[in-house]
Amino acid sequence: MHEAWLPREHPLHRPRHGRRQLLALICALAFFSAPVSSWLFGARPEQLENRPLAELPSVTADFGFFTGLSGWATDHLPFRKAAVQAVSGISRGVFGEPAPLAGGSHGSPVGAGQRDAKPPIDESVFPPVIEGRDGWLYLGHDVSYRCVPTRTTDEVIAGLRAWRKVVESSGRTFQLVIAPDKSTVHPEHLPEDYPGEDCSVAAREEFWREVPKATGAIDLRGPLRRTAERIGHPVYHDIDTHWTHEGGATMVYQLAERLSPGITGTWEMRPSRQYPHSADIPDLLGQDREVQIQAYALAPDGGEDGTRFKPSDFHEPLRLTSPPKPGMITAPVRLVGDSFSQFASPYFAATHSDITITHPDNVATNPQGTANLLAEGEVITFELSERFVAGGRYPLLEPEVAAQVGAVLAAHPVR
Repeated sequence: MHEAWLPREHPLHRPRHGRRQLLALICALAFFSAPVSSWLFGARPEQLENRPLAELPSVTADFGFFTGLSGWATDHLPFRKAAVQAVSGISRGVFGEPAPLAGGSHGSPVGAGQRDAKPPIDESVFPPVIEGRDGWLYLGHDVSYRCVPTRTTDEVIAGLRAWRKVVESSGRTFQLVIAPDKSTVHPEHLPEDYPGEDCSVAAREEFWREVPKATGAIDLRGPLRRTAERIGHPVYHDIDTHWTHEGGATMVYQLAERLSPGITGTWEMRPSRQYPHSADIPDLLGQDREVQIQAYALAPDGGEDGTRFKPSDFHEPLRLTSPPKPGMITAPVRLVGDSFSQFASPYFAATHSDITITHPDNVATNPQGTANLLAEGEVITFELSERFVAGGRYPLLEPEVAAQVGAVLAAHPVR
């Protein structure tokens, strides 16, 4: 017998909560149906942050299904970008300060024996954007990922070493280059103080002190700063998190010299076209702003320009081939690279006769397909972003992923 059917004076009587249950059901339906309904009427979720949209958590994740709903609902909120723009405009127009678009708090744990315990840092305490001096904007993940890493430095090193081992044991050449954060190469425009300054600076110093030495990664900090001095302006955009084409070309030069010392001696590079490009960081502030891109022509033999501009995020691998010329890298190269490689791909096309670029996410989501792709190459290059490596955020840092791909490489060795 249901408790609601018992007499009211009965000690086990419990009234129904029909109205409350109905209200809860309506709220739940609205929560799940709003993104779907808006999609049917033409609204599409937009990627505002420098990461993919959160996926709907699996119902098999137990309690993680409920804890993951918040991120999914936020990312797929209809007209989220317009809402962010409105909040930002009101905050700046009325109060004269940026809107607190991200934030949170955490307190010390309460309980016996925990008085001196250091609480874990909640990532939400860090702003999505750090507004620097002279109008510069920095991505908040430059700080938050260093301060709240998901892997230790030793674990990161072990993951990168695992990749070098499986690639080189298959007879292939392995190259690792880490694209420095803008805050690493151009810290002079950071504000005098900002949330996470102490922990991020300490983590950055440890990272560059330990990781290149332990993994053989190419340290681009010096070459990038020398390029900036030579051209007379920064090699990172003031309101975008990425480097300029000069920065991307610097990486291409460094990788080529490692493969074949002296090969860049015949390369001739000169300015070509300019074009506008949507800046990524202002999106997080509800702003639509652009940066001006200066592109370049690059002739590996000193003759005709060999660059090709093919927009790609590399989630679908991008293959670039051309007839070999003097000054080109002719060995097949397979490159795992993220958005920083987008600003280098035209120069890879000009200087490599056979190169294919795939995104780091593909290594974890499709290890078999990525392994088959990498097996086509004699040279395997990894271009990874500092903040994702330092924060341990790449799934490919799991040694098991390297082992799975390595098994395919071992089955197709280069002799």
